[in-house]
Amino acid sequence: MSVEDLVDELYEMVDKAWNLPLSGGRTVLDGEEVRHILDEIRDSLPQELRQARAIVADRNQIISDAKREAESVVRISEERAKTLVKQDEIVKQAQAKANDLISQSQVKFREMRRASNDYIDDLMKRTEDALAANLAELRKTRSNIKASQRNNQQP
Repeated sequence: MSVEDLVDELYEMVDKAWNLPLSGGRTVLDGEEVRHILDEIRDSLPQELRQARAIVADRNQIISDAKREAESVVRISEERAKTLVKQDEIVKQAQAKANDLISQSQVKFREMRRASNDYIDDLMKRTEDALAANLAELRKTRSNIKASQRNNQQP
């Protein structure tokens, strides 16, 4: 189960709990069942952290692939330039074309890197937001459960 499902289960448990008469809305919860759900939440969080790490690894792979592609384009450009070097005019044309290809490949590499960084940053931001929301919800639920348990222990 996902962390969100487990938190929903806790809410459902609180909603279905018995209200204590004359207690100001306090309820009775099965402590063992609550602990079981909290343990499942604790076990699920590392999985979400692994997913965030996988996103970072994907980002590094995308950057590495973009760099390899740019290097390949540069290599091809240089090879093309070498084959065009035969006469002065051809040399000038080849040099200009090679420079253009190198410039284009560098621009493409920067664009690809910027796009991949933006994409990965967006994924990481969404993951961070989801983890923060889940953590906040977990803390709130835990606080509510502790408060409920304290209230249940009072005569």
